[in-house]
Amino acid sequence: MTLSAQIPNVKKATARAALVDMKDTARLILSDCFRQFGIESVAVTSRAPERLTKEKFEACVIKLHPGAETVMDAVRASPSNNRMVIYGVGGSVQDAMKFSKYGINAVFNEPLERQTALKLVRSTQMLVLHEFRRYVRIPIITEISVVMGEKKFSATSMEISTGGMSLKSSDAVTPGQAMEISFALLTLPRIWVKGTVSWRNVAKRTFGIRFDAQDERRRKIKQWVESYLEN
Repeated sequence: MTLSAQIPNVKKATARAALVDMKDTARLILSDCFRQFGIESVAVTSRAPERLTKEKFEACVIKLHPGAETVMDAVRASPSNNRMVIYGVGGSVQDAMKFSKYGINAVFNEPLERQTALKLVRSTQMLVLHEFRRYVRIPIITEISVVMGEKKFSATSMEISTGGMSLKSSDAVTPGQAMEISFALLTLPRIWVKGTVSWRNVAKRTFGIRFDAQDERRRKIKQWVESYLEN
């Protein structure tokens, strides 16, 4: 079955994604995936920092290699693009963690595979298209410090909302366990907040926590999420 057969109604482009220094094969796959959801792909092969500062884009795809910081700095410093969705292209979440201060939202694993890439674009396209009333969770990758009793470990964030967060870690947790986590997100300075494990997927090494409604520090997270969605 072809990609177009799976998604017959290709939407009219209403947003733009910059594909920064992508090789032809990767560019064609990504362009095809984005097009299915009404997102126009624009190849950016030169003066990327300058273009991403001056031109309006809703998303960008950047290969996670030395030098990517220059492009990401330009994105986050741009008045019009500082909240754009950043997709990394790399081998693993660990690659993205090297750039966590830039708030990478999702990662395409290499080598790019069409169906996997399409699945990732589908899961994040509402955020790119600013359909925020339907999208209450923000995908974002950053390091999370976890304290659970006397146990301490690190995890990687997957999504955050005003009420909780999903994380990935090989450390064992059980639904109902209390913990305190610490993290920083772009314009949100490092913050600590209490929460409770609400679910666990052992096979995928993922779990979710629900923020403690009585923890006043949760308000700062709520304000950050709402501000992110409004911009």
